[in-house]
Amino acid sequence: MPIPGTTKLHRLQENLKAADLTLTEADLADIARAVAKVDVQGARYPEHLQALVGRYAGRSASPSTGR
Repeated sequence: MPIPGTTKLHRLQENLKAADLTLTEADLADIARAVAKVDVQGARYPEHLQALVGRYAGRSASPSTGR
């Protein structure tokens, strides 16, 4: 499950607490039922940005550009 980005330390700490959460089989079934009701539409990224996904995989970022 992705953890959203944050600029506040207390929000990061709050998000990290999710790693301590234990879900029961009933919890997982509830989540699965809820997700099954969601009608996902459209692409995750616009086409011009999707072309960049994975482009820099395996490369170290340049300290001056971050790319």
